[in-house]
Amino acid sequence: MAAEYATFGLAPATRAGGVLPDGDYRVHRDFVDFVVDGRPLLFRLADLDAVSPLASDVPPAIFTEQVRSLLLETEAPLPGGRYVIYGCPECEDLACGAVTAVIRRDGEDFVWRDFAWQTGEHADLALNGYHGIGPFRFPGAEYRAALAALLDGSAHTRRRVLLIGDRVALPPRLAAALRTIGIGADITRDAGDVPAEELRAYGAVAFGRTVTEEERTAVRRAFADAGADVAHVDALAPIVPLLVAQIEHALDPGPPERRRLTRLTADDAAADVEVTSPCRVRLTVYRLDRLRRTRTLEVFDGVLEPGGHRIALDARTVKGDSFVVARAPGSVLVAAVTHGETG
Repeated sequence: MAAEYATFGLAPATRAGGVLPDGDYRVHRDFVDFVVDGRPLLFRLADLDAVSPLASDVPPAIFTEQVRSLLLETEAPLPGGRYVIYGCPECEDLACGAVTAVIRRDGEDFVWRDFAWQTGEHADLALNGYHGIGPFRFPGAEYRAALAALLDGSAHTRRRVLLIGDRVALPPRLAAALRTIGIGADITRDAGDVPAEELRAYGAVAFGRTVTEEERTAVRRAFADAGADVAHVDALAPIVPLLVAQIEHALDPGPPERRRLTRLTADDAAADVEVTSPCRVRLTVYRLDRLRRTRTLEVFDGVLEPGGHRIALDARTVKGDSFVVARAPGSVLVAAVTHGETG
């Protein structure tokens, strides 16, 4: 099949980490995704939990080597001129599986072809090839410019959140959970004495439920005076996995059209979720019982096609203060359950 011309670009993307209902953690990874003809290439691979080799948490020398590899300035890491396009977000081991492709020069152009799922040294195109993807021909100047722009260091940004609250009980547990999935977290009650350059290092500020409106106003003023444009998160409930999901969403760098989850609402009867590409979606309900204890229930885990979906909820499980967290590869959304509505 002849390779047709396609546009090539890059965009920040996220493999959302998280605190799972069973207590395990998913590693949070920030990476740069490949955008082909205006759409993230990862979205064409349906339900794939993976990241590109251009991850922000790898050492700068390795990051530079990955860019040079995609520019064909070094030898292909796999036989047959194959390169890893997406790999395991937890360990990056080829044995876990990776999407690979042949990358070659054709005159000034770069051609990506023969995409496959690979778990060993050699790819079996007949058995594991992505026959509906590619080949793509990228104009050389556009391709080189996009990748070369990564080498100025802008891809290496830390994800940090400032937690406003007391250094007892919930904030330390939340900070520990965030750090486990790769999000830096600091705790303070007053940001007035924090140097401006430090405030500009945060991507979000999260307010505990006990923080007064006067204190919130003072913190917002401190960030504004520092010229720091940050997302503001108001804690929905004292539930660590829920708060982690809220903060992950606030730190998502991608525009809405490049997210897999674009909408989530919930009432007594159902949760309404909208996805932009085929992907696995997990819905978890968190609620506080009458004794303010956290109750957790997985209500859905399956692959959804693009579009809107209404997923039934049991009214008995979403009574009182209840919240739904939706997770898909690279996306997370949170919604409070509204009562007395049928949608």
